[in-house]
Amino acid sequence: MAAVTSVGETPAPAAAARPRGMHANRKRRLNAYRYVVFTIFGLFFLLPMLAMLRFSLEGAKLGTWSGAAWKQIASYQGEGVPPLLSSIEITMELAVITSVVTLVLLVPTMIWVRLRVQWLARTMEFLSLLPLTIPAIVLVVGLGSIYNRIQHYSLSALMLSWVYVILAMPYAYRALSAGLNAIDVTTLSEAARSLGGSWFTVMLRVIVPNMRQAILNALLLTCSLVLGEFTIAFLLLYNNLSVELYSISRNTPNAGVIFSTSTAALLFAFLLLLILSYAGRRRRGRG
Repeated sequence: MAAVTSVGETPAPAAAARPRGMHANRKRRLNAYRYVVFTIFGLFFLLPMLAMLRFSLEGAKLGTWSGAAWKQIASYQGEGVPPLLSSIEITMELAVITSVVTLVLLVPTMIWVRLRVQWLARTMEFLSLLPLTIPAIVLVVGLGSIYNRIQHYSLSALMLSWVYVILAMPYAYRALSAGLNAIDVTTLSEAARSLGGSWFTVMLRVIVPNMRQAILNALLLTCSLVLGEFTIAFLLLYNNLSVELYSISRNTPNAGVIFSTSTAALLFAFLLLLILSYAGRRRRGRG
């Protein structure tokens, strides 16, 4: 006869290990699914870049390799067009100014709306997401007369930062909103206020550190938009990196320059965003 377990006796080890084994199998299947999805999407984005790189290195004769297209990017000097290094500098300055202005405008406003005037949350969300529904060409038509007057004062392309703030606002808002939804803002603010902290201290030293990942995501989205924006800068007659690379590809006889400039723009944006992401995650790990 099989032994009958008495009351208070521990269950068999096999019964306890069964849920743990099921959890391990589920985790293993989920990791395999992630690897497959990441591999597919990685190939989807990587193969076109490899194709552009291959065509940019193709020589005059079939089957030969040459770096002439890449050399023409660095040596190009067009009439009335600033050098490539100057365009890179202007674009990076635009990215910094746009990111700072966007975060300074959105972060305190979103925290204040969440804490004090929640009835304005829907209105703010509507106004922040509105630029997504307006095409860039329509913005240029509306802002053209304003920038025509601005150009009479001989101001640089850094004036594009105000337009880029409008364009980046929907993406930064969604990233910051996800960060705010992930934390209990009300409890944190009430605890800080009960300890004597001012509203400035609550925002800067209590809530913002808990939103570090969301702020980093908003920063990356804003920088990527500025690095790749072409339409508004081109139509308003300002020169940033995208406009400069377009001018190089149009004014050089080598067909490989078209592929080399496109590859250079993608690589520059990818490396810069990778550095920003690595720096933000490393700082968070130290904290």
